[in-house]
Amino acid sequence: MKRLLCLALVTAACARTSTTEAPPPPLMPAPPPYLTPFQGGKATYYHDSLAGNPTASGERYDPRAMTAAHRSLPFGSIVDVVRRDGRWVRVRINDRGPYGRGRIIDLSRSAAAQVGVDRAGIADVTLYVVYRAPKKVSRRSAPRPQLSKR
Repeated sequence: MKRLLCLALVTAACARTSTTEAPPPPLMPAPPPYLTPFQGGKATYYHDSLAGNPTASGERYDPRAMTAAHRSLPFGSIVDVVRRDGRWVRVRINDRGPYGRGRIIDLSRSAAAQVGVDRAGIADVTLYVVYRAPKKVSRRSAPRPQLSKR
């Protein structure tokens, strides 16, 4: 009986959880150092009420996707958005905008949450182009095939 009681006490003491706080999440690694800054300015984010609306590229806005809007980068381009405090996120361009003064990029809700823009609403960022997609040739600007004369 004494052995069983001692075993129960030792087991309870070992199973006891500590009351200290959980360790902070690990810091995200910095973006690749070989990238050069493309543009600096303010970042904002899309409101959730726009979910499901078509973007300029034709796909539907998904707040859970890592996407963004930029005025001039081709659709499909990959961009690192870096805040001054070091937090960053990699997004794919699928829309046009923003058109507000001094704003250079609109982030989806989940991308904004990853860098903390969702709490502030707006933040100073620097853009680094990881991949610039080729510009899509429109039908109007495409060269017309030369027809042979018979």
